[in-house]
Amino acid sequence: EHLQAAARRLRAQFAALAPARRWQKNQSEGEELDIEACVRAFADRRAGHAGGMPAYLARTQQERDLACLLLADLSLSTDAGIADDMRVIDAIRDGMMLFAEALSACGDAFAMYGFSSLKRGNVRFHEIKPFAAHYDAASRGRIAAIRPGYYTRMGAAIRRATALLEEQPQAQRLLLILSDGKPTDIDAYEGRYAIEDTRMSLIEARRTGIRPFCLTIDREGADYLPHLFGPGGFLVLRHPEELARRLPLLYSQLTRPT
Repeated sequence: EHLQAAARRLRAQFAALAPARRWQKNQSEGEELDIEACVRAFADRRAGHAGGMPAYLARTQQERDLACLLLADLSLSTDAGIADDMRVIDAIRDGMMLFAEALSACGDAFAMYGFSSLKRGNVRFHEIKPFAAHYDAASRGRIAAIRPGYYTRMGAAIRRATALLEEQPQAQRLLLILSDGKPTDIDAYEGRYAIEDTRMSLIEARRTGIRPFCLTIDREGADYLPHLFGPGGFLVLRHPEELARRLPLLYSQLTRPT
């Protein structure tokens, strides 16, 4: 309920990004004559030049050819408080809600998953909204039900997310990762080993044409995130309570046509 006003505002903003039908000029066939092209061809013929054939206006659908998978860290560390009445997991939950509302308005293909782990043999990959499903009350219920638990085996989660994105036909594919700290687990998945495994999973994702980007609230993230994501591949959010507001706007910036 506390997100309703923000959701309405974002839906209105992102609706402007939705595919629209536009006129293409000077086509060999179409729904209407291209008057400017016809006048030009008539003038050429009157001047003694070879005139062109009649031209038409054709309406085409301008598609946003992209897909995004939002991958959220749901490890136990997200149970930490960031304000009197807010935890990290609450900010992630609100961010996912507004993200989904915004992308539903513009029509971009998107999916949402969460992850946590308990050693190598128990990596939990929570399906919140797959690409094939509509964002609906069931999806909202899954977001509302997320809970923090266990650890952060990030490399494994990124590899699974990469496999799902590889199946999407869109030309642009974005892997947007929400995190609150370094990758870690209790079976020696920590330190340099965890960092390098995560880095290799990101290299593998890029090789398939996927663009990874990390939004983190870890204030020490500048120590290791450049090694993982490279310059311009991450954003450290100094005020975690702003995550819900910043996430949809970050997506808009990352997918803006160049």
